[in-house]
Amino acid sequence: MLKKKLRISAGVCALAFSSMQFAHADEIGHGIPAPQLNAQTFILMDYNSGAVLAALNPDQRQYPASLTKMMTSYVIGDALKSGKVKNSDMITVTESSWGQKFPGSSKMFLNLNQQVSLEDLNKGIIIVSGNDASVAAAEHISGSQQAFIETMNKYAHQFGLKNTHFTTVHGLDDANQYSSARDMALLGIHIIRDLPDEYKIYAEKEFTFNKIKQPNRNGLLWDKTINVDGMKTGHTDKAGYNLVASAYNSNTRLVSVVMGVPTYKGREVESKKLLQWGFANFETVKPLIAGQSVSEQSVYYGDLNKVQLGVLQDSYITVPKGKAGELKARFTLDKKNLEAPLAKGQVVGKIVYQLNGKDLATINLQVMQAVEEAGIFGKAWDWLALTVKGLFD
Repeated sequence: MLKKKLRISAGVCALAFSSMQFAHADEIGHGIPAPQLNAQTFILMDYNSGAVLAALNPDQRQYPASLTKMMTSYVIGDALKSGKVKNSDMITVTESSWGQKFPGSSKMFLNLNQQVSLEDLNKGIIIVSGNDASVAAAEHISGSQQAFIETMNKYAHQFGLKNTHFTTVHGLDDANQYSSARDMALLGIHIIRDLPDEYKIYAEKEFTFNKIKQPNRNGLLWDKTINVDGMKTGHTDKAGYNLVASAYNSNTRLVSVVMGVPTYKGREVESKKLLQWGFANFETVKPLIAGQSVSEQSVYYGDLNKVQLGVLQDSYITVPKGKAGELKARFTLDKKNLEAPLAKGQVVGKIVYQLNGKDLATINLQVMQAVEEAGIFGKAWDWLALTVKGLFD
């Protein structure tokens, strides 16, 4: 494998975190102790880089409670984005979605046979965690709750949520329904990135329907000491108190998840503690820019003699505060010589970022333009060139 050093500077380039690999903060020797939280499980992730900054039992399966509605929300938001349904769609409240079917639990207070817009149902799900609204929206979009649940699980598989399975659209406890802190953080990131219009609703502090005004249960939305603009709470007797939260500053967005917290207020206290620790100790940098060449390499047997290598999407790296200038990088080619055909975006190597001599992140190195095969004479010439080159290697 060919290894070369690569000069980098903050603001020069990157790639989407789906093609990156990261070490946990404690695994890469930062020496920054994670906060101690009163939660059964938690995780803190950098939204842009995907780096895990702190975690406790992040893959432990838990009752998700109303965090389930984040996936309900994703399915709705995606259906709206694709044009399958419209916010103006009017839905008739049936026996199964009637508010009285959910005594003692969170609801939007839908009345039997009432006509309600999908836009209001969506707000009722996200802002006030309406179990009744979840059922009404699911039946409208998929025809039945079961068909909607199948779509929820399809997305869970698509997103790589390895410890998540849904059996309800609302999150009331079921022995076969579970998720994890890591999976919920990844789901939150998908909502923020894929469905920005949907995510805006998560910041709304209250919702009024049928003359009943209810507050968003995410109390961090009112906290002026931290810029939280979402996401979702959940609680059942078996789940304890759960909260997924996202906050941002000038160059970093973090997503936190706490599950199994013993008290209502505690989930906010523990989430804030986790987010503030993250912002105090880490920052996000963008060391590469999509479309910018990292290296020019020779190509053999192709209609081009040279090809530019780089990344096709922006990417980000999370580093300890003030350490961005100390990042170093090298790139490694999978093969000694590049040979056509090469497709645009084809991965031909890796860019490895280091801090203090330890690997921090690895990014796929991609071909930035397609290279077709050369004609017979071009191939013959390159064969001769490689043969001669091999004599001296």
